Amino acid sequence: MIRVLVVDDDVRVAAVNAAYVAKVPGFAVAAVAHSAAEALARVAEQPVDLVLLDHYLPDGDGLGVVRELRDRGHHADVIMVTAARDLATVRAAQRHGALQYLVKPFSLAGLRPKLAAYAELRRTVDGGGEAEQAEVDRIFGALSARTGEPDLPKGHSPTTAEVVRRVLLSAEEPLSAQAIAERAGMSRQTAQRYLKLLERAGRVVLSLRYGETGRPEHRYAWTAPG
Repeated sequence: MIRVLVVDDDVRVAAVNAAYVAKVPGFAVAAVAHSAAEALARVAEQPVDLVLLDHYLPDGDGLGVVRELRDRGHHADVIMVTAARDLATVRAAQRHGALQYLVKPFSLAGLRPKLAAYAELRRTVDGGGEAEQAEVDRIFGALSARTGEPDLPKGHSPTTAEVVRRVLLSAEEPLSAQAIAERAGMSRQTAQRYLKLLERAGRVVLSLRYGETGRPEHRYAWTAPG
């Protein structure tokens, strides 16, 4: 069983999230906490595999909890489940190693695929050996499911689409295809191809930036929730 710590300052919400976890096969709620200090104490008392972590806590924030867990040598995985929508927090959660970021409110249908994908990831990692690229794409694509990615045509990688999405989410203003390519570490042609897919799916909005001379520059921004 995958042992889960549910952390939320709202007692009612914590109970609902714990009930969701209990309904997913292979998962068990090890403990529930309502503050940063309580969360750290629960992990010290009983190590867990996964933390469903709220960001807004009465004595700190979720990112501080993650930092303290790592400083204390705890390696539990983290899925942020929070109402925090600002891009700075989303980006910081990514940098701190959060596997996923679920924006409240969400339902069991929104949480279940994340937990199922996490369980599959653990089975793959615990099994050792090596993974082919297709398997890696499938696992990480499942972890990022319901984040606004369109159904991709054959030959397109969910992982690459997710990289483009994260770049756009972290940007404070619309970016050109070249700027996106540089931040994502891919060619401009690849970035342009995925941007067109995301634009057609309604996930990305295209705007034009006019200079003094020459053709206007195409700039892209993420518009989908999450």
